[in-house]
Amino acid sequence: MAILTISREYGSGGREIGRAVSRELGYSYVDRTVLFESIRQAGKQWEKWSETLDEHCPTVWEKYDWSFKGFGALIQSVILQEAVKDNVVIMGRGGNFLLRGIPCAFRIHIKASMEDRIERLSKREGIDAENARWLIGKVDKEMGGAVYLIYGSAWDDPKHYDRVFDTSTQKAEEIIATIKDEVLKRASASTEKARQGLQLRALAAKVRARIAIEPTFPISALDVRPKEEGLIQYGIIVRGVVYNKSAIGPIQEAARKLCGEVPVEFELQYRWHPRLGEWHFK
Repeated sequence: MAILTISREYGSGGREIGRAVSRELGYSYVDRTVLFESIRQAGKQWEKWSETLDEHCPTVWEKYDWSFKGFGALIQSVILQEAVKDNVVIMGRGGNFLLRGIPCAFRIHIKASMEDRIERLSKREGIDAENARWLIGKVDKEMGGAVYLIYGSAWDDPKHYDRVFDTSTQKAEEIIATIKDEVLKRASASTEKARQGLQLRALAAKVRARIAIEPTFPISALDVRPKEEGLIQYGIIVRGVVYNKSAIGPIQEAARKLCGEVPVEFELQYRWHPRLGEWHFK
């Protein structure tokens, strides 16, 4: 079992490298198209919002809006569900943050100089250097803003990756070979404990998404994660603030249904909202 996550600067050649690694290792390639196909199954409204919210720096209104929070939870859940399938290359969307601490995951960032990015983009898109520079700046800003709002960290900070590659100083063939070697090493070191830990993390994200995308669940400060005792993960814990006491039961029921035989605990606090009052629950 091994997972490769690739974060890339726009125009760095990271997409081509990801496809090459996927092809040569026989791994599944998970990009925007694959992720959005899964999101589509959650409802047509999420497909529509995905098109406008993906890699988009939210406005002040959007970042506090239910739809953006729901999209963030949903995209994280879908990424982890794909990771559980094993032997996969996951492109962008914060996969490196979600798979932090998973020993069989190799999390990389691919960058390049601005000059090389402009040249590559100009050839690929058939645009002049000025427009290529503008487009790179726009995409970097939008993508960085969206990732920061969802994960609370800078997407291009090297400390969030196992390795950073620069296509301006390294040939693509050398980068691909290095990535393949490291991925295969991690695959051979995969353990049952690591697989179970990833499955539990994916389940927690699925529960969080189920709660976050339900408009009749008046909940904020939602946090769902594996419950640990020492170094052992053995269940799920759901924390949050609820604006209507009568919603607690349905939220618990939805979580238990998804968890099945996996133990789930709740720390749901009721809080009267100064603007909403007792939020009406149907």
